[in-house]
Amino acid sequence: MYRAGAHPGFSAIWARVMRFCSDRRGVAAIEFAFVVPVLLIMYFVTMEASQAIETSKKVSRVSSMVADLITQQQTIVAADIDAIMKIGTSTLLPYRRSAPTIIVTAIKISDTASLDVNVVWSRKVGDYPVDITAGDPTTVPPALRIRNTFLIRVQTILGYKPVIAWDADNSKSTGLTAAFSTITMNETYYLRPRRSTEIPCSGC
Repeated sequence: MYRAGAHPGFSAIWARVMRFCSDRRGVAAIEFAFVVPVLLIMYFVTMEASQAIETSKKVSRVSSMVADLITQQQTIVAADIDAIMKIGTSTLLPYRRSAPTIIVTAIKISDTASLDVNVVWSRKVGDYPVDITAGDPTTVPPALRIRNTFLIRVQTILGYKPVIAWDADNSKSTGLTAAFSTITMNETYYLRPRRSTEIPCSGC
């Protein structure tokens, strides 16, 4: 037979549920747990973006500096070009996660109506797979294709590795490499000789 008040446990459970729902203790900790991952992601993305932009500027500076130093010479030897490229490489410091490839190419534009553009000599430091030899045809921007002129082209290529995906030993993936892959940064400068019409290179 049913009697009023036969289920006193239900009201007690309901009261506990209501007290739990109205209890505000620990809300700040829960909100903190939700917000911290978002803040960390924003921090690392901002940090990585600023480092990538700064490194890209340095890559451009390397090409400009190497081209400027070489075009100030009347003649040059291979060892001097290697030393200049080493100076250019140090310009990227404190970035050390990958090494740049610097390619210096001397270009001669013919004195013929066809304006043939050929490599005179070339020098490279780094592992980027580019093979340029004397006599090879090449290209220059149309504005620089002027009869009987000589150009020095410096190309700097860097496979930028994000810091959050880089392993210090460079021997294993950190697990973030797929999400933050290597970014190829590339800058090319053309300059004319400053003190002579051409710059011959001994040993190039």
